[in-house]
Amino acid sequence: MKQAFQNPKSGELELEEITPPRLKSGGVLVKNIFSLISAGTERNIIELSKKSLIQKAQERPDYVQKFIMLIKTKGLKAAWQVAQSKLGTSIALGYSSAGKVVGVGDGVEGLRSGDRVACAGQDYASHAEVIYVPKNLCVKIPDNVSSDEAALTTVGAIALQGIRRANLTPGEKVAIVGLGLLGQLALKMLKAYGHPVLGFDVDENQVKFAMENGLDMGGVIGRDNLKSMTDLFTDGRGVDAVLIYASTKNDDPLKLAVEVARDGGRIVQIGNILTNIPWRDFIKKELTYCSSRSYGPGRYDPNYEEGGHDYPLSHVRWTEQRNMEEFLRLLADKKIDAKNLISHIFSIDQADQAYELIFKGDQLVRGILLSYNLEKDHSDVIRLRTAAEYASQEFIKIGLISPGAFATSTVLPHLKELKDIKLVAIASNKGKLAKDLGEKWGVEYITSDYKKLLEDKNLDLIICTTRHSAHAKIVKEALLLDKNIFIEKPLCLNEKELNEIMEIAKNSKGRLMVGFNRRFSHHFEVAKTEFSKSNTPLMILYRINFGSLDKDHWTYDLKEGGRIIGECCHFVDTLQFLVGSKPKRIFASVIPVGGAVSHEEDTVINIEYQNNSLGNIFYSALGNFRLPKEYIEIYGDGKIMVVDNFKDGKIIYANKTKKVGLRHQDKGFTKEFEAFIDAIKNGQPSPISLEEIYWSHLTIFKIMEAARENKIINL
Repeated sequence: MKQAFQNPKSGELELEEITPPRLKSGGVLVKNIFSLISAGTERNIIELSKKSLIQKAQERPDYVQKFIMLIKTKGLKAAWQVAQSKLGTSIALGYSSAGKVVGVGDGVEGLRSGDRVACAGQDYASHAEVIYVPKNLCVKIPDNVSSDEAALTTVGAIALQGIRRANLTPGEKVAIVGLGLLGQLALKMLKAYGHPVLGFDVDENQVKFAMENGLDMGGVIGRDNLKSMTDLFTDGRGVDAVLIYASTKNDDPLKLAVEVARDGGRIVQIGNILTNIPWRDFIKKELTYCSSRSYGPGRYDPNYEEGGHDYPLSHVRWTEQRNMEEFLRLLADKKIDAKNLISHIFSIDQADQAYELIFKGDQLVRGILLSYNLEKDHSDVIRLRTAAEYASQEFIKIGLISPGAFATSTVLPHLKELKDIKLVAIASNKGKLAKDLGEKWGVEYITSDYKKLLEDKNLDLIICTTRHSAHAKIVKEALLLDKNIFIEKPLCLNEKELNEIMEIAKNSKGRLMVGFNRRFSHHFEVAKTEFSKSNTPLMILYRINFGSLDKDHWTYDLKEGGRIIGECCHFVDTLQFLVGSKPKRIFASVIPVGGAVSHEEDTVINIEYQNNSLGNIFYSALGNFRLPKEYIEIYGDGKIMVVDNFKDGKIIYANKTKKVGLRHQDKGFTKEFEAFIDAIKNGQPSPISLEEIYWSHLTIFKIMEAARENKIINL
């Protein structure tokens, strides 16, 4: 299928032939009929893409802070790899479309194949022939509403949410600052709701067009006396509310809003402007200022948008989906007509011409639509090379499932260091990412169906880096087909899944490897050798200063295991590897959620092993990134080994100290893959035995049980 992207480095438009997305539970698969190019929003994306790296940093200082944070936690080299992978990821354009449902996922009610739907959302309602949309981001289109008008539903909901934030009452007079597409839509809806409207714009043509669409009075910013006009319109009182739909890098719209608002008036910012609130003027008029959250409550909430959890109507009357429904109702009831807001229609093949139009100043551009051929068929496989190029048996042929940020910044760079391997196939629901990686690595084919990799008898190894909740399912499917599979940690999320996997793995010809890379690090290999013949049990202190992620990061989701299962399993496996014994007793304490603590992640874990060794894991997100992430002390047999963030290290003997430092951090990623691939080539068992994998995961599950039930667990 074809989809439009923005290259974040060059700023050039890319119209790519990629694989269509797969249908997932909680959403629908849609063939687009029309999608909307929002001239203002998408022009800003293009302009930012064309700027230099320094200019981008000036525009987005929040990204710079994240980069600095990565340097402190992962080091400069790893941080640069992450940054490059982000900069190299093309941006999917579009966020408002209308199409026909061609597939309905589990958990979706009220929609059937063949229904027309209006769709919303960045990375969902894209300029693409086929899209996947979560159920809360699509709405059935009434029969008497045309698909071209319905393609404006998302921006209609954005304009409507701005109106809602103004808390208008019947008879109140409203001013609109910025009469672009959003402002024109807001005008139509305000008039439908019975409000007198005053409008301002820097473009005389936009003001004239708005007057033709019902604007009661309008003026050109910088030319007309807008204060005098407002006084005439409101009998000298000032408007009750000002809605700022303009987008500019200065604060002129806000100054204008303050000037024309009445005492006690409201100002709502919808557009992207500089917000320097003139507090003296605000105090004099006792003005109320607020922002508008895009197309309504639910926006930026992954539980609502991706998880499909709706807000109860009795608590949240107008969500983003309900705003979309209301916009379509206004169209269906002929309260508004959006036909004249569509200024141009191009086919998806003419996307470059459509985007050129955005930057032409000689034409009045409002809504530009891209159209699509509903009859076109789409394959879920694209071949980039011939199979004959991979017929040689001299290398291990690898298939990669669901490459994301971790795979592109960590897995693939380490695989690149190995010999006798070849990445042959990539499965991803993100077709552009798969194609870019496929072309870079010279793969044979890409697909949106991961099962095609499992069924490919030419592949020697599957590497899977999906989100945690999908791990167990894919591992079981791979092992049942006798595939060698490397799964990023954790293997699974509960004991039931663990036992099922172990049973299948015992009878499979395929090898299982979990991404417990730290046991393959240089320092821990040295430690294993140093303490393997210890005459005493070991005592190990493992301190992890993590620093909290964004509060809505997917790894906090309990459906994905949460941070303790998803991350601390690493450290549990490392302790088990170092002491060389199974656990026999566990106790754990977790700081409960409350106050400034928003997730269960801060924990102290104590593990007693069958050989009487003791391990302590201190995992905290309460500190900051100025302290390196991981620090380990190992005591035993009269010796102490210290490992500082997998770079510096030393062994302290009774009479001397031996340094075991490195120039660069080594967390064992390369050796981890090297060991597994060598096992496959030489017909040897997996470098981590099933028994070790079992006990590491059982331990982390029991740790959660011990913490939640506040008890010591004996194994």
